[in-house]
Amino acid sequence: MSHFNEHTLELSIMELFQQEGYIHTSGEEIHKEASDVLLRDGMRLYLRSRYKAEGITPLEIERTLAKLTANVGFSLYEQNRHTYWLMTEGFALKREDVALPDLFIEPIDFSKDGIKNNLFRIVNQLEIQGSERRIPDGIVYVNGLPVVVLEFKSAVKEDTTIMDAYKQFTVRYRRDIPDLFKYNAFVVISDGVNSKYGSLFSPYDFFYA
Repeated sequence: MSHFNEHTLELSIMELFQQEGYIHTSGEEIHKEASDVLLRDGMRLYLRSRYKAEGITPLEIERTLAKLTANVGFSLYEQNRHTYWLMTEGFALKREDVALPDLFIEPIDFSKDGIKNNLFRIVNQLEIQGSERRIPDGIVYVNGLPVVVLEFKSAVKEDTTIMDAYKQFTVRYRRDIPDLFKYNAFVVISDGVNSKYGSLFSPYDFFYA
């Protein structure tokens, strides 16, 4: 049990995700700007496939990414609320060919048979550069959008608890890499024995086991 440290816990969780059909990628294998929290190629691939019949163009794909990444000048809470609404409700996109009607974009396919259209990926140890460099233990991406962030603490360390993971989210990560949480549905804290999830903006007492 003494060897069940945070790294071992992290890898065991990654394996569980793989068993559910997620693609597992180490952060070292991800090629992007360190400050970018999206996996843009994932969204591009999804959009090309999902809207192939509609003839979506490369420019329209980039416009979609611009819409999803735009800073609308709100607080982080308001930015999360706004971006999450775009992700879940979709939005109309002006076509490059102005003679065509607007294309309704759904960044995530929530339809009954649409799960096969989405790209699910779990990434561990991805470096993100904000005001400081931070490396979350795990990030769940759907079509390149970081919808869930996970942080682990070892249950065998007497001086650390999942409360430390909660503080890491709500203090250091929220302060240093806020862009990651524009797209966030919820966060997960775990020590391998105790696991909780909740909103970044919720008090610890409101996290669910």
